[in-house]
Amino acid sequence: MLTGVGVIAPTGIGADDYWKATREGRSALTPIDREGCDRLPLRVAGLVRGFDARSFVEERYLVQTDRFTHFAMAAAALAIDEAALEVEDPFTVGVVTAAGSGGGEFGQRELQQLWGNGPHHVGPYQSIAWFYAASTGQISIRGGFKGPCGVVAADEAGGLDALAHAARAIGRGTEAVVAGAAEAPIAPYSMVCQLGYPGLSLVEDPERAYLPFDRAAAGFVPAEGGAMFVVEDERHARDRGARVRAHLAGHGATFTGAARWAESREGLARAIRGALAEARCAPDEVDVVFADALGVPEADRAEALALADALGEHAGRVPVTAPKAGTGRAHCGSPALDVAAAVLALENGLIPPTPNTTACEAEIDLVTGYARSAEPRTALVLSRGLMGSNAALVLRRA
Repeated sequence: MLTGVGVIAPTGIGADDYWKATREGRSALTPIDREGCDRLPLRVAGLVRGFDARSFVEERYLVQTDRFTHFAMAAAALAIDEAALEVEDPFTVGVVTAAGSGGGEFGQRELQQLWGNGPHHVGPYQSIAWFYAASTGQISIRGGFKGPCGVVAADEAGGLDALAHAARAIGRGTEAVVAGAAEAPIAPYSMVCQLGYPGLSLVEDPERAYLPFDRAAAGFVPAEGGAMFVVEDERHARDRGARVRAHLAGHGATFTGAARWAESREGLARAIRGALAEARCAPDEVDVVFADALGVPEADRAEALALADALGEHAGRVPVTAPKAGTGRAHCGSPALDVAAAVLALENGLIPPTPNTTACEAEIDLVTGYARSAEPRTALVLSRGLMGSNAALVLRRA
């Protein structure tokens, strides 16, 4: 079960601010104004504004780590604080994160020092700060967590797989796991790496750059940020009087290959069926779907067809939403943000809208414009990675 939610997103810092923007359908997509990015063809992204890392993380950790780890540590601190988690035995608490881009900004800075000034000007933390495992390591060191720790490398879908990994650790006897994902790929080196993705949107208008399921869809917009959670054993949470936010009920994962969007139909459908089976959830029990929503027409069609394959006739009735259209796709951080939105939607009885999209091309009930009042008990969160991973996660209302 989830007892803590921590969010660092383009639309808000902290779960409350993030939810307010999400339920109102606000978009934070904006022209990229980072130093060194002005000559790149990628013009729009989801940027986290107003984030002061020093408000969340001690200086000794900041100098060792990249912005993606600052986000993860801050989100983890928010989740731990919300869960009021107190550690008596450090070997009963673990950490699991997912990351795809790693510490690109830190790595670029040190490589520039190497080639500009020589090896003696490269800091010792270059060896760890760029590494995709840095967030797990720093969160565990900072919190003194000595239980099972790990890193999921499953491209974007890893944001859901990390939570499944945490749930399985709980099933093997761990009392609590801090789990989730955060990314920071909006720096020149990281952005150049992303230019190779054929689905990347190069549209310059923030309101038109990322329109999943829309007839004007032209690809996806990258973003930074993410979410972290406290996943706990039910008995442990009940014994200490923790507030239960939601239940992790089921998970499924498959792999269908890089950018093979037509093939992702079968892979995603199988992941959905696997998650529903683990959750002992019938297709018509799904009350809301948080879509992967790539914004590439072929991929969006495949996702809608996968829902029809897995949910049958119910696929045309269940509300579908894609809040990430207002934040951009923060790689592994995006499905984690969708899980946060799903938890808050289950709690508040509201299905948030899909920002900017107005002309839905798919045969799904896409929520647009305004939030929809509902009483959802079960949410299905979907994610596909650009390298071919597919994942589905079922959440139940507490």
